[in-house]
Amino acid sequence: LVAGMTRTEAGPQALISASAVGYYGDRGDEELTESAPPADDFLADVCIAWEKEAAAAADRGIRVVTARTGIVLGAGGGALGKMLTPFRLGAGGPLGSGKQWMPWVHVADLARLYVHAAETSTVAGPMNAVAPNPVRNSEFTKTLAKQLRRPAFLPAPYFGLRLAFGEFAQVLFASQRVLPKVALESGFVFQYPLLAEALRDILSPGG
Repeated sequence: LVAGMTRTEAGPQALISASAVGYYGDRGDEELTESAPPADDFLADVCIAWEKEAAAAADRGIRVVTARTGIVLGAGGGALGKMLTPFRLGAGGPLGSGKQWMPWVHVADLARLYVHAAETSTVAGPMNAVAPNPVRNSEFTKTLAKQLRRPAFLPAPYFGLRLAFGEFAQVLFASQRVLPKVALESGFVFQYPLLAEALRDILSPGG
């Protein structure tokens, strides 16, 4: 894709490339903005390699933005879709200790972030595509259970999540307190900055 974009003189002015918060790895309570260094693990290496390929377009004057995306919440399935079944059956609960931070984003805000990145010439380089208020997994669990009006007392062990989510389970158990500094400082306004209102919208009839 980058090769095709840079082959002609009249190429696009911007490339918005998807990346992931896996770039940061498991970082405990550390606040992670776009300037934070990467982790030294497989997922981080994948993100680094992907971002490096996208950055090659900048050599031809194309503005490159790499959207480091968190856990996307939407009604069309994905991570939330897999979480809903046990919660609706009254068997939901925190993942492991529940202390890990979850960098989430409403799918509508994610789409708007891509548009914002494309239209805002001052945005270049990494951009954390996450909501401004990350929550611990225990808080996520309580909020989701409240929206569904279901109990949430059963902690989920890693091996069970590994069966349900595959490699994505590693992301769910990692603690990533990621903040969207670039988006906020460039004027982006989140439609769903708080988890409760995001889940309310997604889980409402027609959401």
